[in-house]
Amino acid sequence: METLKLKKLMRNIEDSLTAVSFAEEDEAAAAHQVMTDSRGVLLALKEGHVDGKILKYALNTAKRISARLDILYVKSAKNSGTGIDSLLHQFEEHLAAEGVRYRLITRTGCLKQQVVDYTNSEKEILFAVVESPNSLDDDCRNGDSPLSELWQNLKCPLVVVADEAEA
Repeated sequence: METLKLKKLMRNIEDSLTAVSFAEEDEAAAAHQVMTDSRGVLLALKEGHVDGKILKYALNTAKRISARLDILYVKSAKNSGTGIDSLLHQFEEHLAAEGVRYRLITRTGCLKQQVVDYTNSEKEILFAVVESPNSLDDDCRNGDSPLSELWQNLKCPLVVVADEAEA
């Protein structure tokens, strides 16, 4: 664990020194690009649970911190077709119009396991955003509570955007 933290710290120092070099040469845009290219926010969505409120939260957050938005769209194992929610498709168009860098990653299975796997492989994710915890256990095999296992294995902070009635 300490080795991973040390590698991340070294990479951050290297990026900072690169950005300083660009800034010294009056290349502010390039310096900013170096500092923000790798940072990402993960928006984790379960098929059938796409809500405009969580999309808006993720968009505003990514814009505010100048981060890329990684959209992890997890389908049910029973429905492994290629389509996505129409609301998500409209959101992609909105992201492009707003100039927000994003990636759409489609997976199948258990949402919470996919979130853990993705954040383990993508080390530059600052935090993960999920909607109400009710969708986290769909297609999962174990009976753990939705957030307990996720908190234990997640390598970044988790933001849960829930309806007022659910909160």
